[in-house]
Amino acid sequence: RGRWALSWVEVPTLPQGETHMLARILASVFLALHGLVHMLYFAQSAKIFELKPGMNWPVGSWALSRLLGDNGTRTVANVVCVLVAVGFVIAAVGLISGQPWWRSPVLASAVISAVLFLLCWNGSLQNLDGQGAVGILLDTLILVTVLIFRWP
Repeated sequence: RGRWALSWVEVPTLPQGETHMLARILASVFLALHGLVHMLYFAQSAKIFELKPGMNWPVGSWALSRLLGDNGTRTVANVVCVLVAVGFVIAAVGLISGQPWWRSPVLASAVISAVLFLLCWNGSLQNLDGQGAVGILLDTLILVTVLIFRWP
């Protein structure tokens, strides 16, 4: 095992293979958790519970509510949230098990998730976190990390 030192502390480093495995484990946990958060949005959309008091996502969607009505918008959000959650969890399982196909479900899930939250946005700059803005940022981070940096 290698070591590197600060002027007063010697810090052990992991061998390359162990470092890569740790990165895969952490990335897999992140992807699975990101997917499971979509199930919270599913529950919000399906009126199982409110993520925050007074939160009405996806009602009032700038793109879907006029076209589909609020119930139709909820149905689309429900289906897409479940599919995206499943996609992220499948990608996490593929990544942790070293499967070469894991990138396809993670890329599809990140793009579909970002599009869903953009379409379900109510057009207001208030309460952006409750409308999926953090999810869009995380989806963008995932896409950049996987497509541009080819990591992990």
